[in-house]
Amino acid sequence: MLSKRTLSPIAIALLAAAAASQGDLLWAKPTQLPSRAPVPEINRDASEPTPPAAPDIPLPQPKPREADTSPTLPPKPFQGPSPPPGWTKQPNPPATPDPRSANIAEDKMPADELACRERLKALGAEFSDRPPERDTALGCSVPYPLTLRKAGGSIEITPAAELNCAMAETLSRFLIDVVSPAAQAELGAAPISVAQASGYVCRPRNGSTKLSEHGFGNALDIASLTLADNTVVEVDGARPEKQARLLDRVRQAACGPFKTVLGPGSDADHAKHLHLDLAPRRNGGTFCQ
Repeated sequence: MLSKRTLSPIAIALLAAAAASQGDLLWAKPTQLPSRAPVPEINRDASEPTPPAAPDIPLPQPKPREADTSPTLPPKPFQGPSPPPGWTKQPNPPATPDPRSANIAEDKMPADELACRERLKALGAEFSDRPPERDTALGCSVPYPLTLRKAGGSIEITPAAELNCAMAETLSRFLIDVVSPAAQAELGAAPISVAQASGYVCRPRNGSTKLSEHGFGNALDIASLTLADNTVVEVDGARPEKQARLLDRVRQAACGPFKTVLGPGSDADHAKHLHLDLAPRRNGGTFCQ
C-alpha cells in the first residue's frame, strides 16, 4: 500500500508560483497569424487533363516581290553647276560659209584648168567636160567639172565619176603610181577598173551643217577594185589575207596625196568604202583614219 506524502507549505508555494508564471507567458504574447494564408497548389494532373498540343501549322510567307526587269540606267555624268535664273542656252552659230561656194565659172576657162586637162591627157585619161555645177541654197559649186571615165593606164572608173580636174588628176596618178604596182606585188595582177560609190553630190556632211567635199567635186568613194584576172577586191567585209594586205597598203599610201582618207573602222558612214578627198586644210595637213 502506497504511502501518501504530505507536501510542505514551502513546496506548495513554489509549485503555485511556477504554475502562475507559465500561465502569464502563454497569455502575454498572443499567436501572430500571417496576413495571407498560403494558396494551396492545384495538382493539374489530378484535377483536369492536359489539352493536346496544337499541330504545327506553317505560317503564311509573304509573297516575293517580282524582279525588276527594267534596264538599269547608268548614272548621269556631272553636268556642272546649274545656270543662274533666267539664263537660256544660245543656239549654235551657223557654220562659216565655205569661200569655194562663191566660185562661179567664167566665160573662158582659166589657164590652170586648161593645164590640168593637158596633164590628164598625158596620163592617158579619158574624160569630158561638163556644165558648171552650182547650188545657191546649199552652197555647192564646181565651176569646171569633168566626167572621168578612165584613169591613165587603162583603168576604168565605173560608173564614170563627176569630179573637179584636180581630184581627177590626183586620182589618176594614184591609181597608176601606187595602186597598180601594189596589186601586182600582192596579187600578181594589175587593176583594170575601180567601182566608185560617189563623186559629185551636193550635200552636207553627215550630222553636220558643213558641206561635204563631194559638194565641190573634190572627193571620190571607192567600193572595190577589179584586177586583170577578174579578182574583185571589196573594201567592205572579210577578205583573204593578200587582199586585206593590198587594201592596207593602198590606204596608208593614200594619206599624203589625198588630204582625207577614211574607210572601214573610221566610222559607220565609211564602213563600206574608201573615201578620198582633197579638202583644203591648215598648213596642208591631212586627216587619215
